[in-house]
Amino acid sequence: MISTNQLLRIVTWNFFRNLSNMKMKSFTFVVFYICFHIHQTQAELHCHCGGNKPNPFCSSDTCTVEGKGQCYHHIQKMPESGNIYESYGCFTEGTLRSSPFVCKPSTSEYLVQTCCNDEDYCNGEPIFLPPPETTVPEKSGLTSSHQATIISSVAGILLILVVVIFVLVKRRSTIKDPLSSSGSNGSSLSIKEGYVTDNKVSSEFDDWSSGSGAGQPLLVQRTIARQVQLQEVIGKGRYGEVYRGKWRGDENVAVKKFSSRDERSWFREAEIYQTVMLRHENVLGFIAADNKDVGTWTELWLLTEYHENGSLFDYLERTQVDQAGLFKLSISITSGLEHLHMEFLGTQAKPPIAHRDLKSKNILVKKNGECAIADLGLAVRHDSQTDTIDIPLNNKVGTIRYMAPEVLDETLNMRHFDSFKRADIYSLGLVFWEIARRADVGGQALEYELPYFDAVPNDPSVEDMRAVVCGKKQRPTAYPLWEQNDCLRGVYKIMCECWYENCSARLTALRVKKALKKLQDEEGIKIV
Repeated sequence: MISTNQLLRIVTWNFFRNLSNMKMKSFTFVVFYICFHIHQTQAELHCHCGGNKPNPFCSSDTCTVEGKGQCYHHIQKMPESGNIYESYGCFTEGTLRSSPFVCKPSTSEYLVQTCCNDEDYCNGEPIFLPPPETTVPEKSGLTSSHQATIISSVAGILLILVVVIFVLVKRRSTIKDPLSSSGSNGSSLSIKEGYVTDNKVSSEFDDWSSGSGAGQPLLVQRTIARQVQLQEVIGKGRYGEVYRGKWRGDENVAVKKFSSRDERSWFREAEIYQTVMLRHENVLGFIAADNKDVGTWTELWLLTEYHENGSLFDYLERTQVDQAGLFKLSISITSGLEHLHMEFLGTQAKPPIAHRDLKSKNILVKKNGECAIADLGLAVRHDSQTDTIDIPLNNKVGTIRYMAPEVLDETLNMRHFDSFKRADIYSLGLVFWEIARRADVGGQALEYELPYFDAVPNDPSVEDMRAVVCGKKQRPTAYPLWEQNDCLRGVYKIMCECWYENCSARLTALRVKKALKKLQDEEGIKIV
């Protein structure tokens, strides 16, 4: 079923193509553009808010959104316990713009979600989890009130166009056509102006076809998996496996495969990767998300850029770095984290993002020696307009070894977004420590080890880390080799400013990057 906006565009564009006069086309386009945006403006939409699972964004039983906001109804079954949670609420226009997947229908037997904006409290209709091996159909069809809105809108626009054309034709008949007496030069100039105007109008309609106003979409979902041939496994984790794949026969890509039981993590990571203005040279490049039926189950794919050096963890295990390499790795990681933490305002606004699971295994090393931050499945975003934090709906936490003190002792302020960013800075300091151990100073470099390797077991529990980090207030130590080198001594000082017990005293990502570059300049180290 086509939407109101699509119907208006089709009817008006077909009418527009039949106009022969260029001035009439230009004027008609302006009128249509104004009418279209007037039609886009909607009144307030009231939705049910709440459910049997606490919703921190519901201050009462109802919520209200304006513009293109939508009501949502969400029901989820937990695979382990069998408990069923149901929630209602509102998605603002800003949330829908920055999170294009948030209203995507789910095909899982554990999750059903619907969005609507047909009428007030439209999310009150009951929804049910489907039996196994069935899919949830998208909500479709138009209500009678919606049909009436379409008919009245189309009739109003056509009436305006008829009146405008009549006035222009009437006026045209009283003014002598300039082309009949302007000679060859005038005729040539008028034709050229008409050509430019016509192209401009065509480009406007071409932009509409992408649906984003920013050109054609990068890739069409649900088709990319058919174009990729998997090669070999290059990594494993709690989510599943990572493969190297060949896309279109010759281009290497990384394919992260999620279990069908982990659909929420796949959905969340793809949603974060598609945040507006997220692309950065030090953030892993996202290509597409897709699912693929394989016999009796469904594989959930996330396609990203492929970096043959692998993770920073693997790279440091087999490679020593010189002082230039130390700064190149550290500054590029900090630049990526700074970009995530930064907020961009304007029409193409980017919300600030906190990673929440920064570690050497979630950082990839590029061919040029720089790094790219990956694995955004646990990331959170902040909406500055509503002062709300978009926390993922799953029970997973970050890696225990890299958790900040306030996370370990559960004193982190979940309502203050800067708290999440400060926890990232603590983890960043631990990553710097790992890199510094592998720095070649005077022909010597330490063996690679994980942070706190000498204080906790190989697989520490929260209690183990809490006793060391919060109880003993212990931090990774400097080594005599570092004390003899101005560069490593300066880097360790920056680490210590990332590890403060008082999280508000820690440096920001921008300050860390400036401190590293200042130290690099003082030591006269050039990065190629």
